[in-house]
Amino acid sequence: MAYVPGEHSPASDPVDTHCPYCSLQCGMALRPVAPDGGPVGVEVVERTAFPVNRGALCGKGRTAPAVLSSRVRLTEPLVRRPDSGRLEPATWEEALDRIAEGLAAIGRAYGRDAVGVFGGGGLTNEKAYALGKFARVVLGTSQIDYNGRFCMSSAAAAHQRAFGLDRGLPFPLADVARTGCVVLVGSNLAETMPPALRHLTELKEAGGRLIVVDPRRTRTAEQADLHLAPRPGTDLALALGLLHLVVAEGRVDEEFVERRTSGWPEARAAAMAHWPELVERITGVPVPELRKAVTMFCGAENSMVLTARGPEQQSKGTDTVGAWINLCLATGRAGRPLSGYGCLTGQGNGQGGREHGQKADQLPGYRKLDDPAARAHVAAVWGVEPDALPGPGRSAYELLDALGGDVRALLLMGSNPLVSAPRAAHVESRLRSLDFLAVADVVLSETAALADVVLPVAQWAEETGTMTNLEGRVVLRRAALTPPPGVRTDLQVLGGLAARLGWEKGFPADAEEVFEELRRASAGGPADYSGITYRRIAEEDGVFWPCPERTERMEGAGAGAAGTEADGSEGAGRADSVAAESADPECAERAQCAERADPDGSKGTGSGGAGRAGGPHPGTPRLFLDRFATDDGRARFAPVGHRPAAEEPDAEYPVLLTTGRVLAQYQSGAQTRRVAELNEAAPGPYVQLHPRLAERLGAVEGAPIAVVSRRGRAVAPARISRDIRPDTVFMPFHWAGPGRANTVTNPALDPVSRMPEFKVCAVRLELSEG
Repeated sequence: MAYVPGEHSPASDPVDTHCPYCSLQCGMALRPVAPDGGPVGVEVVERTAFPVNRGALCGKGRTAPAVLSSRVRLTEPLVRRPDSGRLEPATWEEALDRIAEGLAAIGRAYGRDAVGVFGGGGLTNEKAYALGKFARVVLGTSQIDYNGRFCMSSAAAAHQRAFGLDRGLPFPLADVARTGCVVLVGSNLAETMPPALRHLTELKEAGGRLIVVDPRRTRTAEQADLHLAPRPGTDLALALGLLHLVVAEGRVDEEFVERRTSGWPEARAAAMAHWPELVERITGVPVPELRKAVTMFCGAENSMVLTARGPEQQSKGTDTVGAWINLCLATGRAGRPLSGYGCLTGQGNGQGGREHGQKADQLPGYRKLDDPAARAHVAAVWGVEPDALPGPGRSAYELLDALGGDVRALLLMGSNPLVSAPRAAHVESRLRSLDFLAVADVVLSETAALADVVLPVAQWAEETGTMTNLEGRVVLRRAALTPPPGVRTDLQVLGGLAARLGWEKGFPADAEEVFEELRRASAGGPADYSGITYRRIAEEDGVFWPCPERTERMEGAGAGAAGTEADGSEGAGRADSVAAESADPECAERAQCAERADPDGSKGTGSGGAGRAGGPHPGTPRLFLDRFATDDGRARFAPVGHRPAAEEPDAEYPVLLTTGRVLAQYQSGAQTRRVAELNEAAPGPYVQLHPRLAERLGAVEGAPIAVVSRRGRAVAPARISRDIRPDTVFMPFHWAGPGRANTVTNPALDPVSRMPEFKVCAVRLELSEG
């Protein structure tokens, strides 16, 4: 789809870049076009060489240039006028002055932690890094988090607990097609990231098996050899039941468990308390299907478990993911080629966004904010004293819940929590109660419409920067157009605000300059980017982290070598030893089969690159082949047991609600709802319910149904289908207004990840007049 940009200045040749939406970061190119002799615009063309999507794009990616149009985007700053109470056009100088004055005044009056910052999982690595630095250095606030907390924080916490390192996929996505069996838990790939579906199709064409776990029979579930449809909120019991059968049937890989794991006796005891008949009663999945799943998973030479938001967006999401990891560890399906556990990250930079400082408890390089050594390292890069850095702050929902109370002002970039946050009506009231709200976004989202100042910022096609996709592959988005007059980049915004608040230096507008500082800040950390450069990314079509900067000391080092960091300090991070594994000839030999199976691995061996003496570190396509990133190199079992959802059905609220996405919309819909072709395909919300439930209610197809919980009410047309359990209803969450699904959802938090329980709550259904 072509876009006519008016005064934009495009490049003369096609520019290789990446889709602005999900974590696949599909490769595409933007080509200048002049339709009917009119102004030059751009259109999307295929990039078949990029291995993740090999040219394939979904409708969202294909129509992405439509949001570049001045008809749907912000093109000048807006300031709320006291006399009218309305947002009206303003100059950039006035808008930035207002924000700087507003944030500074609140900080002086109520303390630095009265100022909050809320980021987004779609921001580039450079923006996420700069935003975290701005919050902690310029504002001096601990109150920063981002909407990526709502994405895969439970999987991240389980990753850390089990493996000592969090990267969505510990292997390239192409490995999925070459394993023997995939268990896909709580993901509807066919609608949420369609280009990835081809990897599952190729898996089946090669004789592999696909098991899909989902309470609905989705388009993805239709492709499965076995579809398990558990009651929402019972994925933990299901995973424990499968592990019980693995033990009972003698399928445990005892040698792997003994050699490469710890904590098995406790995890085994927990699983044995979940016998098949009990699990059937809890989940609704028949015992024969449980047995069939175990046979398929263990019968294949190689197997994988991939989870998404279904099991993760629960108040026990960390334990749930931990139970699925346990299944992989007990069967030896981890730490070797073509097997393992992985998480399908959702947002475009959900991975990189949490690695470099947006998250409440983290510093760049996935360092912990409460670690003295980490604070000292990053403070030295930033030119401040370690004691000047604030400590950990509130998680995303807790930060939103504190607005108007302890937190009186908020700077928000790239997020629309009025639609995307749980208990959204309450979050809306908190946003309205702020003394000051500033929003930087590409469109006037529902949240931006409440702001005191709104800044129009550049989009994906108008600025250069890096993203980290679900594989841990750092990719480069390239600018194909200059932003229209009146629009600035987020980096320019942060630089302008920092200068007004006393920091003339340290916040450059050039993305590559920011990335060079990010490299130094991440050096020696778990997510080490110090060996990655823009030039390398462009030449290699992406580089997998960890990728430490190779020095003389690291050349030829074996597993566990400390290495020398970019700033000259000695780093003994556990990720370094994982990234250096493949210098061990035995490890490199084990990785060769994965390399042969996937050309993507040619940039390095499966575990971290062939130790090319004197050359740069090649990056780490495949993690954990020789050791895990824990202190002792062993993966840790999680001794977890099933517990109910935070809110179970009762007489007043007898039905379960689960939520999710649809093919033609994305996240809060702030951008995709402005694309005509996408709105035609998915014009609004709906309530999917089973015919038996519809009959009891007296509902008919298309009639308005009210979904009511303890937090509020959402109304949308009925969509009656046998593809959902009779005790469950489903709503997509992309819309504001009466059909806003997140008005109803439960903000109960996972105690470890602080993930809200989007995926299950108790509701009642009512016929509605609209």
